Amino acid sequence: MSEPRKRIVKDESRGNILKNHSWSNGSDSENEQAGENELLNEAVSSSHSTITDQPISNMSLFTEEKMRRKLKFFFMNPIEKWQAKRRFPYKFIVQVIKILLVTIQLCLFAHNNYIHVNYTWDNRIAFSHLFLRGWDNSLEVPVYPPVTGPLAIYKRDDFYNTIDYALDGYYNVSNAVGSYSYIAEDNSVGPVILCLYQYKEGIIFGFNESYVFDKEIIETCINITNKTYIESSKSKLLLFKQNIKVNFSALVKAHLMFALKTVNLKAAGPMTPPDCYQFNIKINFDNRDFDGQMLLSLDAEPKRLQCKGDTRYVTDNRIESAVRTLLNLFVILICTVSLILCSRAIYRAQLLKFETMNFFKKAYGKILSLEGRLEFLNLWYVMIIVNDLLIIMGSAIKEQIERKQFGSDHWNICSIFLGTGNLLVWFGVLRYLGFFKTYNVVILTLKKAAPKVARFLICAILIYAGFTFCGWLILGPYHMKFRSLATTSECLFALINGDDMFATFSATSFSKSPMLWWYSRMYLYTFISLYIYVVLSLFISVIMDAYDTIKIYYRDGFPKNDLQTFIAACTDEASSGLYKDDSEDNPFMGHSQNQVQNSQQNRNKRLEEQSVYSALKDNNVLNKDYGSMADRRISA
Repeated sequence: MSEPRKRIVKDESRGNILKNHSWSNGSDSENEQAGENELLNEAVSSSHSTITDQPISNMSLFTEEKMRRKLKFFFMNPIEKWQAKRRFPYKFIVQVIKILLVTIQLCLFAHNNYIHVNYTWDNRIAFSHLFLRGWDNSLEVPVYPPVTGPLAIYKRDDFYNTIDYALDGYYNVSNAVGSYSYIAEDNSVGPVILCLYQYKEGIIFGFNESYVFDKEIIETCINITNKTYIESSKSKLLLFKQNIKVNFSALVKAHLMFALKTVNLKAAGPMTPPDCYQFNIKINFDNRDFDGQMLLSLDAEPKRLQCKGDTRYVTDNRIESAVRTLLNLFVILICTVSLILCSRAIYRAQLLKFETMNFFKKAYGKILSLEGRLEFLNLWYVMIIVNDLLIIMGSAIKEQIERKQFGSDHWNICSIFLGTGNLLVWFGVLRYLGFFKTYNVVILTLKKAAPKVARFLICAILIYAGFTFCGWLILGPYHMKFRSLATTSECLFALINGDDMFATFSATSFSKSPMLWWYSRMYLYTFISLYIYVVLSLFISVIMDAYDTIKIYYRDGFPKNDLQTFIAACTDEASSGLYKDDSEDNPFMGHSQNQVQNSQQNRNKRLEEQSVYSALKDNNVLNKDYGSMADRRISA
């Protein structure tokens, strides 16, 4: 009787060893034992093939699991990162502080900007009443469609009378309700500048259809003082004494310019002192069309000055000025910190991308897909960097405005920078809402629909461009809404939304051209029907299709690229503590033997569990084969 022995069978496909715990005597048939072991090895081998497609050594196994955890940690939200490694969410806290400071800054600047713009506009209306001959209250508020025609000059005497009216108003500005003063330190009357722009030669002989013309424009400017005007009493006589002849057949335009100072006491508040202004007033005579209608308008460019003011008020205002400056500096500081953190995050993401690409190439022999590489580019951080730059520039301009170092144009530039930056800041809040499924639908729907919407808009814009150019050419001379390419596009866009349809139809006169009247009807009916009932409905359906797809993804799971599939194999929870134990070294560098052994033990444990599961799954086949073997043994 031979000694019993324990058979060990190797699984050649995996390099692992399967131990057969059945004991047999030496007289048993070697063929029967080989057949029994072969059945067991086939079951285990089939279960092993579901894990990986390539042999995995101890070191490569540890590297793969560590890489999965590293990538999974990278794509965690701030709460999960805190649970995993107790990493404080610096960027999140910075964004919250930035939202508060930027919004406070914007509210204060919006209030001051409204006061500034409203004050300058009201003064422009006052100057129009004081210095523009023929100005009427109906011209103060823009009305669409306009109920009156443009303010214009039609007679030569009206040209001189308009200049006289402006000069009389300027020399008697003390009669105005507003507190206006001349720009000289002693409040003496300053000079008025009159500039004429005429063609060098411009003589028209209409009776025989002939002319003499030289397109070179000659500029002639004179200073009109109070003394010279009193001596001449009329601008026509004044120009005659200066040997200046106004040739209305060659007159292109003319400007009458002077300046006044005033103080806005209403601007005084808990954070703002009174504002001092200098208004550079310019009256424009526009005859560029040479159509018998010389358009008349007034511009008043405001320039803020450094007020000397009441000594007591200036002293009390220093604290308020310091608070405004401190707020601007805090905003610039927090935006700079946000800019640095987000730039660093993007840089580290690119480093991790190259590390992942190197891992995929060495471990699997393939290149990471484009979708996987794009996962490392966080467009939210790019947007935050853009709004940080805008807010920093806007805050710097705002500080210069409050120090009275910039003019009126910088108010608008500052508004654009701060407004756009604040818009993007609030858009950035959606990133943190996106961590919750119920709040992420809008972002995912827009992301899913973006390619289809872009392709759809290309076709829609081509059709829209055709209607725009056609309407501008045909209806432009007869319809006020089609007089320029920009207004034509705006009119058609308004029609898509059903705005002001009847007025658009009725503005075309049948008496001017019956043919164009019928054509305009056909044109408008075709455009409205096509875009409202077809294009707009299809556009909405494209977005709804994307929304339905997102709902299906929420129910059945989102499609994964190769990077997401690789990360999904890591089932370690954020609070498991494994992320704290991972080394910060490169995964291709050396690791301790204990780490490798522990990782291999966990790997073997999972392999054994899957082997048992596979064996139980094929229980019927195994029992049948074992039964046949037992019968053969008994018969032997």
